[in-house]
Amino acid sequence: MSLDRDRRGGLADNMDKPFLPDLSEHGRAKDGTPLTSNRRLYVQFLAWTGASSLEPLATALASWAHPAALYADLNDPRGLGLALMSENPDFFVTEARAFLARSPFDQLTFKPELAMLGRSYAVGYENDLDEVLLKRPKSRILDPAHPWAIWYPVRREKAFEALPEDQKHEVLMDHGGIGKAFGKAGIAQDIRLACHGLDIHDNDFVIGIVAKELIGASAVVQAMRKSLQTMHHLDSLGPFFAGKVYRQFGSVD
Repeated sequence: MSLDRDRRGGLADNMDKPFLPDLSEHGRAKDGTPLTSNRRLYVQFLAWTGASSLEPLATALASWAHPAALYADLNDPRGLGLALMSENPDFFVTEARAFLARSPFDQLTFKPELAMLGRSYAVGYENDLDEVLLKRPKSRILDPAHPWAIWYPVRREKAFEALPEDQKHEVLMDHGGIGKAFGKAGIAQDIRLACHGLDIHDNDFVIGIVAKELIGASAVVQAMRKSLQTMHHLDSLGPFFAGKVYRQFGSVD
């Protein structure tokens, strides 16, 4: 029998059923009621080198008044990273583009290899989609109690999508459980963003790890090495940016 794609990208055995793309994020209320949302947060991470001081950049960002986190690069004494966020992707090619083309950012050397862009997503069981899609990633990026950060992209092996659903669920639960354990202990939090088609390297995800101490962020990455996903189902990790917040801008609300 010929197979067709269903609304969520799975396979259906009804050729007469039209393919209806569903761009919504899905969750489920505590009473089992399905939830949907078309809101999501886009996060862009960019990096430069050539800054003798971060203060002029911080001053410009404060005047600009958009949510952002400015990082001092741990591995480049003149380097920096910048995390920007918006619900509207037009922001990155209009307001952000114009701002970054002006002084003092136009005096810096851009590092395209560290450019990342991702969008928040739900996996289907969340009972508060606004929290998961908007407030949580933004609050973690802007949390002054977690100033250390590691940002990196992830690309899965394409064969992962061919695994049985129960096996994929086992792999994802194993991987996600590591982040939850560090978060529950108050050591570190993760920001997980979908990146499908949003960069030149065909990455699937952008990951941000924010922590109270550098050891916490590094320990999360170390622990992830032992997960089923990292050991058996990843095609590539990185490149990595490690740094510490110089200043954060904006609020969660």
